[in-house]
Amino acid sequence: MIINEWDQFRALDLERVRTLMRTPVLVDLRNIYKPDDVRALGFRYASVGRA
Repeated sequence: MIINEWDQFRALDLERVRTLMRTPVLVDLRNIYKPDDVRALGFRYASVGRA
């Protein structure tokens, strides 16, 4: 779950993170990632407040 907009979270190596997760789910409460990009990496992705 992403709950802040720190640059450290914007620069995550999501491909590596995906390999470390048993169930690749990402909840982005700050909308720092593009949904299509994250889903293309194999994550189940949810964000808040997007149309």
